[in-house]
Amino acid sequence: MSVVFNIKTAAAAAIKALFDQDIPAQDIAINSTKPEFEGEYTILVFPFTKFSRLKPEDTADKLGTYLVANFPDLLAGYNVIKGFLNLSIAEKYWVQDLQQRFNNRNIGRKPANGKKVMVEYSSPNTNKPLHLGHLRNNFLGYSVAEILKANGYEVIKANLVNDRGIHICKSMLAWQIFAHGDTPKSTGIKGDHLVGDYYVKFETILKEQTAPIIARALENDFRDFSGEDLDKVQKLVTASQKPEVKADKDKTAKINDDIKELARKQTEIMQQAKIMLQQWEAGNPEVRALWSTMNSWVYEGFDQTYKRLGINFDKMYYESNTYLLGKDLVEDGLRKGVLFKKEDNSVWIDLTADGLDEKLLLRGDGTSVYITQDLGTARLKYEDFHMDRSVYVVADEQNYHFKVLQLILQKMQEPGADGIYHLSYGMVELPHGRMKSREGTVVDADDLIDEMIDTAREKTSVEKLQDLSDDQLDGLYEMIGLGGLKFFLLRVDPKKKMVFDPKESIDLHGFTATYVQYGHARIKSILRDVAPDVTKLEGYCHKGSLLPLEKELILLNEQYETILEEAAKEMSPAVIANYVYNLTQTFNSFYAAKEEGVPVYSVKNAETPEKQKLRTQIIMLTANTITAAMKLLGINVPEKM
Repeated sequence: MSVVFNIKTAAAAAIKALFDQDIPAQDIAINSTKPEFEGEYTILVFPFTKFSRLKPEDTADKLGTYLVANFPDLLAGYNVIKGFLNLSIAEKYWVQDLQQRFNNRNIGRKPANGKKVMVEYSSPNTNKPLHLGHLRNNFLGYSVAEILKANGYEVIKANLVNDRGIHICKSMLAWQIFAHGDTPKSTGIKGDHLVGDYYVKFETILKEQTAPIIARALENDFRDFSGEDLDKVQKLVTASQKPEVKADKDKTAKINDDIKELARKQTEIMQQAKIMLQQWEAGNPEVRALWSTMNSWVYEGFDQTYKRLGINFDKMYYESNTYLLGKDLVEDGLRKGVLFKKEDNSVWIDLTADGLDEKLLLRGDGTSVYITQDLGTARLKYEDFHMDRSVYVVADEQNYHFKVLQLILQKMQEPGADGIYHLSYGMVELPHGRMKSREGTVVDADDLIDEMIDTAREKTSVEKLQDLSDDQLDGLYEMIGLGGLKFFLLRVDPKKKMVFDPKESIDLHGFTATYVQYGHARIKSILRDVAPDVTKLEGYCHKGSLLPLEKELILLNEQYETILEEAAKEMSPAVIANYVYNLTQTFNSFYAAKEEGVPVYSVKNAETPEKQKLRTQIIMLTANTITAAMKLLGINVPEKM
């Protein structure tokens, strides 16, 4: 059990003995003691004054006296600052904790808790390769899944592949027109990149065909439009010509974007793509065959990228198999009176009482909309696994969508509705701005991986690694490069937008995986020099006093279990990243500390054999904790660097 758990348990017993009050141990608030005060942990005593009938200071003093007297193996002393009781942990407790933990390779992991969680992440489109934005999604999903596993959950890693729709037809149509039968094998181009090239080609042609339509519309020539689109574009153009709109840049930009989207719909190439989509939905054999072939190229490419990234899944779902789902659920909703029909036979749900709006679930012609599919897929996933929680790792652009999705499922009394959780994350930008798939300015994941590995190769000195083979060096460069990429994208709170700068992500002295990896390699180097006999260390429990950084490292390692719980609660790998960086920083201070030019915390040349055993235990525990924490981020750490 953690020291915090033990303090809470002791405090609950003390409160019962002193004030005859039963307080659940988990309800007692404990924080780390502020650096300016003596002690390691602080109990907030204000809540206890209502039954102690004493001043906060007197309550704290009475509680502290009892705890130190009755739990000497846990607590060595206390001090009171107003209503805060600062506790000093007994050195005996720390060395016993160290002796129990130092060789534990499964440190922090909890036993199975009987709860099941699905984490859905990646969700790529099969019209382009994975890119930088996908990387944050993949790393978040994978890491959160591993953090939940470490906390005792049974986890299903799921991937819903968006393998159908107009965007897929764009790549297919461009390939038909321009490829002349090219394949990944004939061109030597990775399958997902080849298909992505034709998506960009489609958008290039679409842009060329759209420009004259927009130009004519802005001159009040609407020959390209008809029906509802004609009415819409006329109103937009009229609005754009008003002086007050011209003076407002935001309004002008919005109107121009709306005109652009209407114009794109009228182009010849977009009309062809729509026909292809209709043919696909009708089961046209030739279109389906082309779709299957091109998707197979993409899947092969995705698999290669996932393998390089160390990303895996337990269950694959495909939109082509799920897009018709949800209609039965809509019928259930109508029968229950949760949904209603309008005059045109379309089906809706009214969420205005919940602060949202009316939401279309089925068009008048009986066809589904996007959320209909998501409703059906949510039911399918629950039927497949009966999980307690279903986590969707999706960018914050879809916050509203997932609020609506969960609310509809709750109103329909679907069994998995309350367990839905949207792990919303901010978009990733590059130093020069946002990426755009249509314009081909996206940074492909494969290219970024190669760049990161090349950067690691350039920044790594091989003088100390002459005993490594070329293959081992290549493995080290990949470990450093991928580690830098993953850590940089995971160290920021998921909710925040971020700018990724490859140059900053591999910095031996920065807040990076490289810094942590080097710290681990340094510990391993020390251990090779000391060559500890683990069997002797397992029976050793230090009897002497602890120096400040010895105690600090033991304390930080002990906190790992609590950090794991916090990371799972917040679903934030950033909690782990910040912790392991802080742990490595403290070890580096431990390693570098000197007095009059002599190392204070030398392991090899320790003052006594007992101190050598103690410090060997400490750095072994630190190395194991670093390894475990980084593994949860999907990052490996080297023995040499």
